[in-house]
Amino acid sequence: MADVTYYVALPFLHDDAGSPVGGAAEECQSPSGAIRRAEQLSRAPGSVGAVAFSRPGDPMMGEFGDAPLLKKVG
Repeated sequence: MADVTYYVALPFLHDDAGSPVGGAAEECQSPSGAIRRAEQLSRAPGSVGAVAFSRPGDPMMGEFGDAPLLKKVG
């Protein structure tokens, strides 16, 4: 299988101790879609921010490259 690139938006919330933790990641269709979704997630109640990133790799081999940051919000 050829390499594919996943685009992801990931929100950050506070845990019970007040430390930031990653929320549920959401796969998006494009880099701009991931950025828009991260911006939306950063404004959700309880959110302390969000990031959009891409993840290139070969899922059949389980090999993935570094996850370049597309945008940090918050």
